[in-house]
Amino acid sequence: MTYYDEAVETRVLKGVSFTVQEGEFVSIMGPSGSGKSTLLHILGFLERPTGGAYMFDGKSMQEYTEEELAHVRNDNMGFIFQTFNLLPRTSVLENVKLPLLYSGIKESEWDELAREAIEAVGLGHRVEYEPSQLSGGERQRVAIARALVNKPDVIFADEPTGNLDSKSGGQVMGIIQGLHEKGHTVILITHETYTAEYADRIIRVLDGNIERDEKVAVRRTGASFVK
Repeated sequence: MTYYDEAVETRVLKGVSFTVQEGEFVSIMGPSGSGKSTLLHILGFLERPTGGAYMFDGKSMQEYTEEELAHVRNDNMGFIFQTFNLLPRTSVLENVKLPLLYSGIKESEWDELAREAIEAVGLGHRVEYEPSQLSGGERQRVAIARALVNKPDVIFADEPTGNLDSKSGGQVMGIIQGLHEKGHTVILITHETYTAEYADRIIRVLDGNIERDEKVAVRRTGASFVK
């Protein structure tokens, strides 16, 4: 992946090659500026690579139109970000329903699907609360419920514990681990070894290259609310 700023060329990823199997839980780990977030943006159809090939579900990304990319992104992928990205002065229920606005699901089913996702992360008693009334850990759990509401195949989590204390971070990672155990493919971006070790496998990125790709010998576990 190469970025161009006027006459300046910056290569962010350099010949990166790996495969993620359906149902895997993979951590992509590296320091700031290593290329891991750019890699997530490519994997999540948020950016097109400037070279090479990316295959998703047996089809090259280059074969997708922009409309098709948006469709796959909304229906087959769920995203959890460090900054939560919740709408203020909007209830938990309405925040979680947002991805359904762009789906083909009937509006009459939205409330039920959103409530199911909210219950899955243990926040059924907070349905009518606004983000300002929630703790940081609860807000991240709302973000997870929003990522779940379309029942995606793949969940991308970009530094999901970065703004949380250790207790809340452990709860969030427990939820993500529980989603993996229910069959979701999970790709986690992190710079923390502790967080990365919740996965089955860690891909370490440094200066745009894969430094190591290894199985986790002993996985960490956390408390899960997922039902």
